[in-house]
Amino acid sequence: MPLKEKDDPTSFDYEKIGALFDDFLARGFDYFDTAYTYHGYRAEEAVRKALVERHPRESFRLATKLPLRDFRDAQDMENIFEEQLRNCGVKYFDFYLLHNMGMNVYEKCCRYDAFHFVREKQREGKILHTGMSFHDTPELLEEILQKYGDCLDFLQLQINYADWEQPNVQAKRCLETAVRHGKPVIVMEPCRGGTLANLPEEAEKRMRARHPDDSPASWAFRFAAEQDGVFCVLSGMNAPEQVEENCGVFEHLQPLTQEDYGVLAEVTKILHADTAIECTACEYCTHDCPKSIAIPKYFALYNSAVRAKGGFSSQIAYYNNISLGAGSRAGDCIGCGRCEEACPQHLPIRKYLKEVAEKLEKENAFPTRKPEKK
Repeated sequence: MPLKEKDDPTSFDYEKIGALFDDFLARGFDYFDTAYTYHGYRAEEAVRKALVERHPRESFRLATKLPLRDFRDAQDMENIFEEQLRNCGVKYFDFYLLHNMGMNVYEKCCRYDAFHFVREKQREGKILHTGMSFHDTPELLEEILQKYGDCLDFLQLQINYADWEQPNVQAKRCLETAVRHGKPVIVMEPCRGGTLANLPEEAEKRMRARHPDDSPASWAFRFAAEQDGVFCVLSGMNAPEQVEENCGVFEHLQPLTQEDYGVLAEVTKILHADTAIECTACEYCTHDCPKSIAIPKYFALYNSAVRAKGGFSSQIAYYNNISLGAGSRAGDCIGCGRCEEACPQHLPIRKYLKEVAEKLEKENAFPTRKPEKK
């Protein structure tokens, strides 16, 4: 559940958050997912105040994650873990994950034995279930499970109908690998960062023609939930109506029919033809950007501009406002590549930033920086 208030990652509306959490729990759901790095490294603290300090420990399940790009050595893993217990105000985590596992951090995890670290914490009673969130190829997943499968109770995978056979995600093959190794799966990105909840008009028309009262998001949730091996589906919710709708889908979960899958195939074809940059807005790319470029926001504007078939004027206005607030533009990229190392989708971000700059940084369209105070 996204917790930040407006655009400030360290400011939280606890009254609103508490109401959302209370409603979620009252409906019989109890799984809360956070991470060490989320929202300016303060999400765990926010979860403590909004959830842990307000509800009995046995009434919820809490998941957080070890930041694989952040830790420096074995001792640092220990320090971060203990800090997380304090941040969240708990004595144990129900689910604890190695965060954003991929080739860029795999060697480091092997060197400092991160896999056995989480298993040892489980033996100490500080973790109930160990796992990892994974963003890479099925071949790497196979290697990890062969070598370290005995350290992992579950996996968290990006599963949605749009990425089912996409070469940069290969959701189907990753899920099949998990099932073959007997690892139950938590689904992340079932709506692909909101993309599958806000479809192109023609795609949504196909869905509404089949099921007039079902939202595009409900189709995505149903697809994810019914896949073999899946035991939990995550959803980011930041409004009461989202809690109501999403919980309603799972309270009365209906399987997709063969005809429904035919509609999803049509929607997927439309979606891929209509999306220039396949970004899920996870924001991992922004954490280490030396120029603080608002990469996902710029990519979203670019996609909107492409869908507008050349009508870039409104997107330029939005781009102007975002760039003034962020203090940097797409064209400020220095090509360091840190964003691409962090990207779970393995996108050529530097290439795309050049394209965004070419399309949206029109001459004299906007000032490049906030005016300095005198």
